[in-house]
Amino acid sequence: MASPGQGFEPATGDGPQVPATAARAGEVRTAYEGLLQIRRVLGGAAVPAAWEVRQMPRAVALALEAAGLPPSAVDAEGRRTRTGYRVAPGPPPGGRVEVTWVGPPGGGAALEEQERLGACAAALEALGWVCLLSRGPRRRRFLEVEPPR
Repeated sequence: MASPGQGFEPATGDGPQVPATAARAGEVRTAYEGLLQIRRVLGGAAVPAAWEVRQMPRAVALALEAAGLPPSAVDAEGRRTRTGYRVAPGPPPGGRVEVTWVGPPGGGAALEEQERLGACAAALEALGWVCLLSRGPRRRRFLEVEPPR
């Protein structure tokens, strides 16, 4: 969540657990509707707007949270406390983000990652993002997300 006066911040899965309140749902809805309105004004509602591409982790996290997918969360010591998506910048040279499905040790995130990342990809592809399901270290799956070329 954002600090007072700093605006809305979507859940990336690397912060504290976001509250499941009506106020939070309203903030997400307002931010998402703003994203869609910017796309309409710019005449390209089917593809990410330039500001989304410049702030890809934030835009992707907003899309996932607005789709109702649960973000992961960490406690004050950085330990995972909730299973869900995690959005992070991709490796250099940039131009993409990675979405992983993570959770507390022994929480079963690895068992559900293919299905849950598929749901993440469906939500993002509906907004014009290009998603590729890949395997990383320890054969864990992740999504590579980038704007269309």
